[in-house]
Amino acid sequence: MAHASAKLTVFGRQLLITRVLGEGWPVAHVAEQLGISRATGYKWVRRYRAEGRTGLFDRSSWPKRSPRRLSEAAEAEILAVRSSTRYGPDRLGPLLGRPRSTVHRVLVRRGFNRLLDADRVTTAPVRYVACHPGALVHQDHKKLGRIPDGGGHRVLGRDQVRHSEYGTTGYEHLEVIVDDASRYAVVVPVPDETSSSATLALELAAAELASLGIRIERVLTDNGSPYTSRAFNVAVGALGARHKRTRPYRPQTNGKAERFIQTLLNEWSYGRPYRLNQERLDALPVFVDFYNRARPHTALGGRSPLYVVNNVRGDHS
Repeated sequence: MAHASAKLTVFGRQLLITRVLGEGWPVAHVAEQLGISRATGYKWVRRYRAEGRTGLFDRSSWPKRSPRRLSEAAEAEILAVRSSTRYGPDRLGPLLGRPRSTVHRVLVRRGFNRLLDADRVTTAPVRYVACHPGALVHQDHKKLGRIPDGGGHRVLGRDQVRHSEYGTTGYEHLEVIVDDASRYAVVVPVPDETSSSATLALELAAAELASLGIRIERVLTDNGSPYTSRAFNVAVGALGARHKRTRPYRPQTNGKAERFIQTLLNEWSYGRPYRLNQERLDALPVFVDFYNRARPHTALGGRSPLYVVNNVRGDHS
């Protein structure tokens, strides 16, 4: 993807080539129309003549050689100490006698820079992305305390809410289904934490994803009783999918659902004060639609999940 201030995107380069080589316009005139220099215009024409359409795409600026880069053995030493101590660059640098910035670059390059993304025992990074939408979906359950009429302590303050009122309003239950590749999310309010609720949510999510042209191939859940039940496994099989479960005490394996739940809490549940529980529930579909259609996602290069779903073949990249 071109940087934010780039004059030409891939489409603009194709337009340049069409006008110069297809319609015979002078390069200088087309360059002026597109707001670029003549030298830049000639550069793209030369690249197209030499490489064809593939020459119009962005290239990596990564150098072919990095003589000053640390050796594999030196990087392995940094990773070994990181795994054994779980120290960050500020402590690893002095310990290993290397600049903190160098240690940080090694950790980022190898994917060991965030402990939250690592296995808690081995500290090996647990980060992966499915190859296409539907290849893997994550399902998880979230329980939220209901808001008492008039608002809870976030609206009235803790001094205004009697201690006896805490925990008396019950809970809302949500089943969350997140597509691994696109991060497209479906949230289904359910009455409880039973297998029938988990099964219903999966079937509704499958229907919504199917309307977008996505077929579920694998379902990843934790080892909660609703997901280990026979009814849930039968529902997964009816979709033509396979059921995968996380290893015990490894919740980060289902991290995309966990991360979405945190986003849901921060931006919907606690994003603004509510005076009625129904008011918060009414805001849920609005937020989920915004998340899927318009909210920029850092893991998707600033694009929305629905953009990725609609661009499965990469036609608009």
